[in-house]
Amino acid sequence: MTQIETLTVPDVQIGDPALEDEPPQVAHIVAREDKATAGAIVTEAMVNGTAVTALCGFVWVPSRDPKDRPVCQACADALKAILEMRGSL
Repeated sequence: MTQIETLTVPDVQIGDPALEDEPPQVAHIVAREDKATAGAIVTEAMVNGTAVTALCGFVWVPSRDPKDRPVCQACADALKAILEMRGSL
């Protein structure tokens, strides 16, 4: 009698399904405290690996230059509201 062996091959998916539904990356506007500029806050956070908070409430550790990304609409709306309240707009 001949014995048959069964080979089990795992179903391998290329890519990370969790990242496929990720929203497009945007440039957030950093919430400032004190008199530090947003650029200084982001640079310090990149160097130290610390998190910053955007006007929309998103918290992240900056690691890339955001200049080639569209601005977060929620951050832009929040900034416009802040400037209107201050009378700067």
